[in-house]
Amino acid sequence: MVATTTAEHQRLQQDTARAKNWKRWGPYLSERQWATVREDYSPYGNCWDYFPHDHARSRAYRWGEDGLLGITDRQCRLCFALALWNGKDPILKERLFGLTGSEGNHGEDVKELYYYLDSTPTHSYMKALYKYPQAEYPYGQLVEENRRRGLGAPELELIDTGVFNDDRYFDVFAEYGKGSDNDILIRLTITNRGREKATLHLLPTLWFRNTWSWGPIPEESTSKPSIALERDGVARARHEVLGEYQLAYEGNAEPLFTENETNSVRIHKYPNGQSFVKDAFHEYVVHGQTDAVNPAKTGTKFAPHYVLETEPGKSHVVRLRLSAVAGGTDAGQGEDPAARRPGSTPPATEPFADFDQTFAQRVKEADEFYEAAIPSDMDQEARKVARQGYAGLLWSKQFYNYVIREWLSGDPAQPAPPSERHFGRNREWTHLFNRDVVSMPDKWEYPWFAAWDLAFHMIPFSKIDPHFAKKQLNLFLREWYMHPNGQIPAYEFAFGDVNPPVHAWAAWRVYKMTGPRGQRDRAFLESTFQKLLLNFTWWVNRKDAEGNNLFSGGFLGLDNIGVFDRSKPLPTGGFLQQADGTAWMGFYCLTMLSMAIELAETNPAYEDMASKFFEHFIGITDAMNSLGGSGLWDEEDGFYYDQLKVDGQMIPLRTRSLVGLLPLIAVENLETAKINKLPGFKKRMEWFLNYRKDLASRVTYCEVCPFTGNRMLAIPTRERLRRALRYMLDENEFFSPYGLRSVSRAHRDKPYVFRVGNEEHRVDYVPGEGNSYLFGGNSNWRGPIWFPINFLIVEALERYHLFYGESFKVECPTGSGNMLSLQEVARELARRLGSIFLPNEKGARPCHGEIAKYANDPNWRDLVLFYEYFNGETGRGCGASHQTGWTALAVKLLENTIEHTDRSQQIRREVQGDTSKVRGATGAKRGRSASRSAVAV
Repeated sequence: MVATTTAEHQRLQQDTARAKNWKRWGPYLSERQWATVREDYSPYGNCWDYFPHDHARSRAYRWGEDGLLGITDRQCRLCFALALWNGKDPILKERLFGLTGSEGNHGEDVKELYYYLDSTPTHSYMKALYKYPQAEYPYGQLVEENRRRGLGAPELELIDTGVFNDDRYFDVFAEYGKGSDNDILIRLTITNRGREKATLHLLPTLWFRNTWSWGPIPEESTSKPSIALERDGVARARHEVLGEYQLAYEGNAEPLFTENETNSVRIHKYPNGQSFVKDAFHEYVVHGQTDAVNPAKTGTKFAPHYVLETEPGKSHVVRLRLSAVAGGTDAGQGEDPAARRPGSTPPATEPFADFDQTFAQRVKEADEFYEAAIPSDMDQEARKVARQGYAGLLWSKQFYNYVIREWLSGDPAQPAPPSERHFGRNREWTHLFNRDVVSMPDKWEYPWFAAWDLAFHMIPFSKIDPHFAKKQLNLFLREWYMHPNGQIPAYEFAFGDVNPPVHAWAAWRVYKMTGPRGQRDRAFLESTFQKLLLNFTWWVNRKDAEGNNLFSGGFLGLDNIGVFDRSKPLPTGGFLQQADGTAWMGFYCLTMLSMAIELAETNPAYEDMASKFFEHFIGITDAMNSLGGSGLWDEEDGFYYDQLKVDGQMIPLRTRSLVGLLPLIAVENLETAKINKLPGFKKRMEWFLNYRKDLASRVTYCEVCPFTGNRMLAIPTRERLRRALRYMLDENEFFSPYGLRSVSRAHRDKPYVFRVGNEEHRVDYVPGEGNSYLFGGNSNWRGPIWFPINFLIVEALERYHLFYGESFKVECPTGSGNMLSLQEVARELARRLGSIFLPNEKGARPCHGEIAKYANDPNWRDLVLFYEYFNGETGRGCGASHQTGWTALAVKLLENTIEHTDRSQQIRREVQGDTSKVRGATGAKRGRSASRSAVAV
């Protein structure tokens, strides 16, 4: 982590030490709670239909809340967000709209324009932007046209409908600044970008999550809280656990009150149990029903109603302040009881006296924090991308609440759920008790955790908030997450699905990135290692069908990349021996080996574990390269393929995809200095290498650098690595101008076809959105660029270079005659990936496709979206538009491109003229390991 000299670093230290509760409040409010598995109580798991967007304004949620550019406390008890109405929309805009899985021609998709602009790790300052059309929002057009379009057509996006023509829209900025840990300043800026005066209804809304309608709930307060008007400009919220808060607001606004309870008349067609219900503000503002709101000025949902008439190009600023005024029974993190007391709440009579000064200070401190965190020699455009990348990462935290036992059995005060649920989704995960702030892939499209996504999130997180990164990785290994059998939960649609085993890699990387040698968090490493042993054993027992070290695993996060749907039984019978599944396990083995060696330096008991993972990796490598002759390697093609084993036959599935490149990531360098300190491990390793001399010709099992004495373990031999790289770096195969494609471009003209009876299964090259409905149609691994695998390959190339040095050069691109070392190849790949987000010579960022406003309009030009994946030809963003989780890896790549530009020159000097060889591998000069680049820390 960078030097801890800024005010934000001090807040992080206070929060970590539990001296102050700086993270109690944050952007933890979901952007879509409707149509989630948690809210689905249907017999057969039809979550999109059971709780649609049309119900969301009228129906109380059971497991969370959602809102527009909002915040909440870490247990989502008291929430704040924006509601808007332009005088034309059929509904009050209280949440983001998007298409369901069946409505979109490429699956579910948010149809809004919003941007995360800034956030510090403690959320002491946050800023976001929503672009709200002044014309009627085209709900019907978006649904009908996208439903009409087929898979081969592009999606109709909001900007395509013309509602932003002539700049007829409002920019709605939401900013939050903390006066203290329980004092949140809120500044809303509404700017009319159009050419005519326009009116906006603004309702900054404060409400309590409904925890009282369900009967007794473990770990929840079921006493009904309240919000009441204390005096003009001040409402008071009371909660028995959270305490008392006041929301002060200024200006000419009418206070509206109602209850956060279901409108049963509208939803269920039976009478309401109370006079005021959740959709009262919609009825009052849009339909003029004045009796919809509570004239007694009390309830569990409150908003001051502003009617803002704004001249062209002008802005309105609305200021609010949410502050603790009396402590509750919850200390938040178990911190010192003094932290329960209200923070520096201003005098009740002057809540805005220091408002502008405090905001200016928080903005200044945010700038100082990122000045320290982002490399100083990054150019201005790259810094803008990095800042928004970190903002998106931080805004994507969400309170996630899901208790399987209660969800299956239902709530005491509600009708019993259908009995079919006890035989359906997630029934084997009754131990699972999720009630935490978790890093989400995308808070609209994927408002639920995904285990392997989260592992990648923690790499950029570790630079700005190492404590959070470590806590998140540990959380998923705790007994209320991890299954008793050792499986890590995948995601709420099917916790039992299998994601790639990257948790160990993330923990190892975070361990090394968050402290210099000798000062690292060994307790964190040991804790994760112990739990990961359970997970590793689960993999070996469940996914190695014949016990021969060739692994299956299903789709493994790569969705439709295979010939078949790998998450279902094969149409041929038999089973797959997967190149990616086996590579992941080799990669897992090496990570566990590195962790065990590290821990063995202070505890000799771990030497035996190091030996176990060393020998297991050799077994996996041997099987992958040699079993049955050549394992999963195809000598004729020079590539790794999945193999279908049926009726004793092995049939290679010759699709050139990332599946065949993943074996390259399984590479690690063992430092001789460390091994010499571990006599037990060293003795066993030397015995094993002597005993299994037969492996030398087929496996890069322990090549030795003659100058450093270090050893390398890798799945591919030097020659097989070179052959695989010829495909990888060929611009007509994998090497796009914007990174590595997930399927070779060669399959555009020569699709791979596999016939089973009268059925044809094929893999085409599809560079953008998918052309099949596998996995819902909103994901595509048959051509586009995906950041997580690209990032792992960049790291692997660095590790190979650490061993081979300048002696190993390849053509980059293939056929160009331009010979580069593997470190230079890694840098070039990182550069191409980073260029997706940087403006080109015309001012256009490839991620935005052909939308001219992003290149030409000063109010759009600096906005960046971090999509789920990217077109393999153009770099245009596809899929989820706010997947800043793993796509925030782009920030790390941009930083690394800067950080090791000078180092590469140093490394070239160190290895110049070195031509010594060991088993065909040229070693590097002694000391090169000290110059290892930032990517491979």
